[in-house]
Amino acid sequence: MTHLDDMFTEAALPPSRNRGAVGKRLSGLVILGLIIAMVVIAWRLVAGDSAPTDYPGPGSGEVTVVVPRGATLTEIGGVLEQAGVVLTAEAFVEATANDERSSSLGPGSYSLLREMRAADALALMLSPQSRAENRLVLPEGLRMTQTFETAAEVTGLPIKDFEAVAKDPENLGLPRWAEDRLEGFLFPATYDLVGDEDARQVVRTLVGRFDQAAATTNLAERAREMGRDPYEILIIASLIQAEVLPSDFAKAAAVVYNRLDAGMPLQFDSTVSYALGITDILLSKEQLATDSPYNTYQTTGLPPTPINSPGEAAIEAALAPAKAKWLYFVTVDPTTRETKFARSYERFLKLKRQFQQNVADQ
Repeated sequence: MTHLDDMFTEAALPPSRNRGAVGKRLSGLVILGLIIAMVVIAWRLVAGDSAPTDYPGPGSGEVTVVVPRGATLTEIGGVLEQAGVVLTAEAFVEATANDERSSSLGPGSYSLLREMRAADALALMLSPQSRAENRLVLPEGLRMTQTFETAAEVTGLPIKDFEAVAKDPENLGLPRWAEDRLEGFLFPATYDLVGDEDARQVVRTLVGRFDQAAATTNLAERAREMGRDPYEILIIASLIQAEVLPSDFAKAAAVVYNRLDAGMPLQFDSTVSYALGITDILLSKEQLATDSPYNTYQTTGLPPTPINSPGEAAIEAALAPAKAKWLYFVTVDPTTRETKFARSYERFLKLKRQFQQNVADQ
């Protein structure tokens, strides 16, 4: 071997030794990596078995949770987990399995706390104290616009959503004889809403309650027996609902029928107020001269639609008016709404003067 060959041979030796050292180091790193991976996997397996599934409680920070209709217990647990009330849905389901009352859980809005024990969350949901206020109270005699205002306030939905429903009243459950006219069918009652309803669902609920009242009073059949359309009965019910106290419903209904049969205009201030979009009971001569089909001073017969949503008592009175020949009534005291009835015009004028005197004294 020449000297030059020796030089190349010697130069080649160090890299060969380096490759061996690196290889040994790489092998060691691979083994170490495998060991670490095995340790991590083993730790995760152990940790997975022992990881908490429930908060220790008691919880803090109020949160409102809405349980939708038809939700299963597992789905309710998922809602609670997502809201941060319980740590896992599984813990809630396990809690329900240990409490037979859990079958009574229903849809609605619940006021709970964040990070509660699942069993505590369940117990609170089963208590009436947890139910958030979604109660819609509609008194008798509200107009459609007033009903929408109240419903919007309770539900938080925009009034325009309810107004849109009124413009497109299909599939609301209205009777065929309603001819898609919504005024008068938003039945006055107390409704415990779930909290997830949209405007159409709310309105459908109110109409559904009207259907119950119509069935209870046998409205359609009894109206036909009277020779009336059920829609006419509903209009009359709305008139007496607006004009007098419940104790006078049947008497006022008699006046309506007697004046209709005599071809006399009803001359009800409530219909003019409805036309003007006001609730005043003391109207001026100019207001009473309002040009409107709802102005029963100027037109004979009934107004085109109900002027409010009457209650069941008013509907019943419209179906069973008092048997009397009264043609007039006057609410002689606007404060107490005391109403007196008369057969003659002379008696009516006397009652009217009594009303005017009471107004002057107030």
